[in-house]
Amino acid sequence: MDRRHFLRAGVALPLLASSGLLRAAAPDLSALSDLTTGARPIDAAERGRRLARAQALMKQAGIGAVVVEPGSSMIYFTGVRWGRSERPTLAVLPVEGEPCIVTPFFEAPSIRESLAIPADVRVWQEDQNPFALVAGFLRDRRLAGRPVAVEETLRFFISDGLGQALGRPTVSANPVVRGCRMVKTPAEIALMQVATDVTIAAYRWTLPRVEAGMTGTDIGALMNAATIKLGGDPEFALVLIGEAAAYPHGSKEVHRVGSGQVVLMDCGCTVQGYQSDVSRTFVFGTATREQRTVWDRVAKGQQVAFAAAQVGVPAGAVDDAVRRFYTGLGYGPDYRLPGLSHRTGHGIGLDGHEPVNLVRGETTPLAPGMCFSDEPGLYLPGRFGVRLEDCFHMTSQGPRWFSTPPRSLDAPLG
Repeated sequence: MDRRHFLRAGVALPLLASSGLLRAAAPDLSALSDLTTGARPIDAAERGRRLARAQALMKQAGIGAVVVEPGSSMIYFTGVRWGRSERPTLAVLPVEGEPCIVTPFFEAPSIRESLAIPADVRVWQEDQNPFALVAGFLRDRRLAGRPVAVEETLRFFISDGLGQALGRPTVSANPVVRGCRMVKTPAEIALMQVATDVTIAAYRWTLPRVEAGMTGTDIGALMNAATIKLGGDPEFALVLIGEAAAYPHGSKEVHRVGSGQVVLMDCGCTVQGYQSDVSRTFVFGTATREQRTVWDRVAKGQQVAFAAAQVGVPAGAVDDAVRRFYTGLGYGPDYRLPGLSHRTGHGIGLDGHEPVNLVRGETTPLAPGMCFSDEPGLYLPGRFGVRLEDCFHMTSQGPRWFSTPPRSLDAPLG
């Protein structure tokens, strides 16, 4: 799950200093070493194959060009890492030939620094219309009469401006962008594996250092500090204690670790932009019979989902399998509580949450290269919750874990 609105990576180190428990001494990270040194970046050949794939899908869909703005899709196709603002920077991927980057004049030098593919860079001044440049590029490529598609996260004012400049509405680029990004290549999967390895190593360092009286913020700061030392860029470190664990994204109340309390950790990082997402739940001290029962059922629920995730199966069938299992145990039904109130999993890659989801009604068939989280938690409002989350990628033989789920509450990291 994506909890970046709770604990941003950028506040991890300041929290180490501000926490009452951790103020006395910084944690000793000397035993940790960078796990990312051998990670291979996405190279020019791979980016070339991405563009070729996109152009083939455009031809199939009858699309003349795809327009994306800064974000993960722009990184995916062009290598350009840029922020969104009121001044549009756009990548235009034509059905044939080199792409075009449209950007403000004063931003062009910086854009060229991160551009990882050959492209025509066209600039607009502050008193000019950037969408007219897009239309001009398409005319120059003799694509003005063909449909122009926009990536699904593109903001309305851009889509609207493009439509006015083109003289017709834009269409959805999902057949192209999703068709490329949903299926990961071996190079992408390798980076996601390194990111997961970092997160698991950070968990192994952090869990023995959890002490009575710590808050979720204290524990999250330790986790993020370890992640940085291990070479990852922290994305989120959500730590829910006691009753807060009954609510998937926690509560505003501050809870502290105490004997017999559930501690639910949901953490992830990026390595060269590719994400990990791993959850672990343990009990500080001695667990009750009920805590053990719920933990064991969630562990089984993960395996039910994994077994259901076979090539050609609709993504929604994975969620259906888990809900049948939980309903048979008396939870739910459906999304009701106590039970599983959220989807079983989500796509993951350059974004922590990507299409498609393992959720009821999703008909997209699973295919080799697709990557998902598997996190069928159980939540008992007012008491506690348990979530175990590991990600997997599809192969021609079926799913394969990025991280191995634990099988026992007594060994929450396996």
